[in-house]
Formats: sequence, C-alpha cells, structure tokens
Amino acid sequence: MTNFDLPTLLRAHRSIRAFKPADVPPAMLDSLLQAAILGSSSSGNLNTYAVIETRDVGRKTELFRLHGEQEMILQAPVMLTFCAEARRTRDWLARHEARDNFNNFHGFLVAAFDAMILAQSMALACEAQGLGICYLGTTLNAAPKIAHFLELPPGTLPVTSLVLGWPDESPEPRDRLPLAAYLHRERYQRAGPAEIDDLYAQRDQRGLQRYQSLSADARQRWAEHGITSLAQFYTSELKYSPVAMQGISRELLALLEQHDFMNNG
Repeated sequence: MTNFDLPTLLRAHRSIRAFKPADVPPAMLDSLLQAAILGSSSSGNLNTYAVIETRDVGRKTELFRLHGEQEMILQAPVMLTFCAEARRTRDWLARHEARDNFNNFHGFLVAAFDAMILAQSMALACEAQGLGICYLGTTLNAAPKIAHFLELPPGTLPVTSLVLGWPDESPEPRDRLPLAAYLHRERYQRAGPAEIDDLYAQRDQRGLQRYQSLSADARQRWAEHGITSLAQFYTSELKYSPVAMQGISRELLALLEQHDFMNNG
C-alpha cells in the first residue's frame, strides 16, 4: 500500500456549493461507495444503513424543494441520502426466527451513527478523487417529507445527505475553534467566561465580518432582528430559531414512533 497523506486531505476540506455540469460516472460512484463501506466501522458489523442515490432531474427537483431550495442540489449531478436502516437487519432476524430487535431508540441511534460514519467516509473518498461535496443539515428538518418521498419503510429514516460533483468554486476554509476548545484530558473541564471569550474571539470576529459582508438585504435583516453578534445570529429566526428547532424535534420524535423506532418496553 502506498503512503496516503490523509491529514493534508482533511485540511483541504471545503463545503462546495457550486458544481460543473460534468457527470460523475456511476461506476466511479459505486467504487467510491464500496470503498467507503469497507473503510467504515459499524456497530456489531450490522451495517444498519441505506444510501439512496438520486440523479433523475425531476426527483432531484423535488428534493431541492424539500431541502429549502438550495441551488447546489440542482447543480450537483448526484445526491446521496444516508438513512438509518434497521429494516433489512430485522427482516434477516425474522428469516432465522431470531428475536426482533433494533426497533427501539437505542437501535435508531446506533443506525444513525453507522450512517453518519459511512457518510463521512464517502465524503473523504470523493474528495480524494477531486470531487466536491456538501452536507445538507436540512435532512433532519424535512425528514418526514423526505422519508415519504423516498418511500422509506418502517425501520428506515433519513439522517443526512450529500450533494457531490466536480467543483466549480474554491471557497476559503471555514474557521474552527482552537484545539483547546475540543480536547479535554482525562475529564471534562468546563471553560469559564474569560476562556469562552478567548476561544471564540477569532470566530466571532471573522464570522461577523463574513456575514456582514453579504448583501445589503442581509445586513438589513440583521438590523431588523436586532442582531449585533454572531452568537445572536445563530439563535435568531434567520438561522437556528429555538422555536423552530423545538418544532422539528417534536416532528422527529413522532416520526421515530411512526417508523417503528420507539418500541422501548
């Protein structure tokens, strides 16, 4: 095996939102996904995930609508929806007269984590071949409608999506907090107020500059909502409204019930 510089690949990551019209050959995509599956850890080696590939323009247009009309969905030749999937495993259990399982909240979490691990492996495999990718956090926001559109059976739910294709942009890297914000040695150590200010100082400055360098309309919306900091923006109606997220949370809990993931005894 030849040496592969994974740290360099990781540091080169960008979320790509503009794509060239060139196709990604199906054989290439299949090879990358097979490699991602082989390279992804899975709880119990049950591989409780499913991947829905969407290339058809009409169906991609409907997913574009469900995901809040993000233009990159229409530009990218391929969209992959990664699902937590206990259905196949439960059908296998039934075939061998084993006890039913994984139809509970723990089963959903394990399947969702498996799917996310696979999604990240696929993202790295694509980027190693020069493809661009972008995750869609809106998958959870519209999970009930996406599940219906993709005809997902009980025991199967969408958890994340990737659009992928040949990049038509080269954006600047996004800020990350210093390592000290994430790494705790031996036990968790909560940062105090001064340390929080220090950890977020660069993020606050650069993030504020980036958002306020947008259009005059964007700056006007900030003013209308009384936003004076990046933190305020992140919990405003323009970004992650607590009220909206509570509503999405209720919908997700109901969806878990409907899709047979809440048999908790």
